[in-house]
Amino acid sequence: MAETPIFEIAETDANRVYDRPRLLLDATMHYCPGCSHGTVHKLVAEAIDDLGAEDKAIGITPVGCAAFLYNYIDIDWIQASHGRAPSVATAVKRLCTNKLVFTYQGDGDLAAIGTAEAIHAANRGDNIAIIFINNAIYGMTGGQMAPTTLLGMKTATTPMGRTPELNGYPFKVADMLALLDGVTYVTRQSVNSPANVRRAKKAIKKAFENSINNKGFSFVEIVATCNSGWKLSPVAANRWMEENMHATYPLGDLKDTTSVGAAVEK
Repeated sequence: MAETPIFEIAETDANRVYDRPRLLLDATMHYCPGCSHGTVHKLVAEAIDDLGAEDKAIGITPVGCAAFLYNYIDIDWIQASHGRAPSVATAVKRLCTNKLVFTYQGDGDLAAIGTAEAIHAANRGDNIAIIFINNAIYGMTGGQMAPTTLLGMKTATTPMGRTPELNGYPFKVADMLALLDGVTYVTRQSVNSPANVRRAKKAIKKAFENSINNKGFSFVEIVATCNSGWKLSPVAANRWMEENMHATYPLGDLKDTTSVGAAVEK
């Protein structure tokens, strides 16, 4: 015989600890345990839902781990060829000026194969938002060095560690884009702690609002983990990111022209 509870507490908005985003589809995540992508997917879904923009939202995904985002969020999606998501987003936004148009891209995609597309979309001031996942490695294709790989970091193509003489320096995409006149908002966030998850959601939501309101180009970099590519456990990968990546890629806003008195931060 089942025990009768002594008391029951009705769930309300005030005492709800967690609520599954309404736009997340009932699909099992394919990402590796500990991967940051799943958390960012949740934030993207929440931001669109908070803005009531599911009927306005059009997302563009390229090739790589980010390519399967359309399996998880119930909005309109377009898949672009590798690196070309910003160009597709530009076309969509110019044809549908009242839409929320954004791309979701990894560092191998945006910072290497699609560098030109991202730079020129930003320089034109296209009214799109880019969510940029920076885990400093080519995660899907075998763990090769990416443009964002740290100095000394070992990868499949830098087994002794990245050196500036042979491989150049880590590519700080957000810092470069913040210098362009067409860019409205540039921020670098992470999802390594509850507080940073909240900050990342706020940043994504702001970027999406900018696109809806045609306020220019917005860029949200998420410093992320790739524990499979790094050959670390999820806990160790998160710790390694905090101790190493955040020094090269410090968190915070780099540019925000929508706020009074805002300026580029160095």
